[in-house]
Amino acid sequence: MKRRERTRQLIELGGLVAKAGLIELTDDDRAVILGILVDAAATLRSEDRDKALLLWWRRGKRAFEALAPEREPRA
Repeated sequence: MKRRERTRQLIELGGLVAKAGLIELTDDDRAVILGILVDAAATLRSEDRDKALLLWWRRGKRAFEALAPEREPRA
């Protein structure tokens, strides 16, 4: 992956952390945010992987749909 592509990917992933509300909910505590992500990664390594992926996918899809009006151009 090229440097520019990697930078864009990291910015987009940071945006997802912000959209999920994790910055405000943790008072921008990066250790807590990393802990949440480490916990999610552990779940993805477990027997519950498929169940968790489906649940998180559904929640993420609904969250994106809820944010869709924000993304529409304003008249």
